[in-house]
Amino acid sequence: MLHPVPHTLASRDPIVVFDHVTCGYGGQAILSGIDLTINDGDFVGLLGPSGSGKTTLLRAILGAVDRYEGNVSVDGVSISDRRPSVGYVPQLEAIDWNFPVTVEEVVLMGSTMNRPMFPWFRRADRELAHEIMDRLGIFSVSKRHIRELSGGQQQRVFLARALVSSPRVLLLDEPTAGVDIKTRDDVMHLLHDLNHQGVTILMTTHEINAVAAHLPWVICINGKVVVEGPPSEVFTTETLALTYGAEMPVIHYQGLALVAESPHLYGRNGRDALTSHVHASDDLNDA
Repeated sequence: MLHPVPHTLASRDPIVVFDHVTCGYGGQAILSGIDLTINDGDFVGLLGPSGSGKTTLLRAILGAVDRYEGNVSVDGVSISDRRPSVGYVPQLEAIDWNFPVTVEEVVLMGSTMNRPMFPWFRRADRELAHEIMDRLGIFSVSKRHIRELSGGQQQRVFLARALVSSPRVLLLDEPTAGVDIKTRDDVMHLLHDLNHQGVTILMTTHEINAVAAHLPWVICINGKVVVEGPPSEVFTTETLALTYGAEMPVIHYQGLALVAESPHLYGRNGRDALTSHVHASDDLNDA
């Protein structure tokens, strides 16, 4: 297990700044009054309930939402003035897996992100794509259709597509959703490696304990920024209740603040009610 320790390349120079941003879709604000700074080299987890604005915050950095107030800047330049050097990995459930495209073709799509007026592939593009696919362990499946891959391989394909444009900032929308524990840990270790190579990473997730184990910084949002800081300080029953609107017991283990699941009582008498239910079922089976 990785403990959430910042790496030595992290700096205190801001790279993504939200200046009192209110944004949303079709005239309806999803996020209000967001003041937030992501520093160069940070590795940040975004937590919050469904509909809290996690994906909207990522899309605001991409300039893909309606902004009603405030400004978003990347590397000191407003996204209104220049397209930011940002890689984006969407949720896997948003992908059309029946689209007739191979792994290599998907990865190469990322190479034209910084030059939309020249959307053809150069030899250097293919060489870089092959290098990144090899680095992520998917070069051997580069000619296969994307629907033929495992969940972990599919995640790596779209991560490779984001990396082939050499972004300074990498945005990931629930990169560990729908994968098993081993694949989740593999993805998190891979992201740690990228972060230690100088890539600033901001990811959304619903997996609170994975954030506690792997990430040095977390931001809790629910229409606004509720709290931010190291998971060991942020994860308290009080702040999680403010974020999720529910009581979530927190336990401390080996320096980590982990969220425990509350036991479910099956009836007014708890275990007695469950035992009675089981015995009643046995009686019915014997009848």
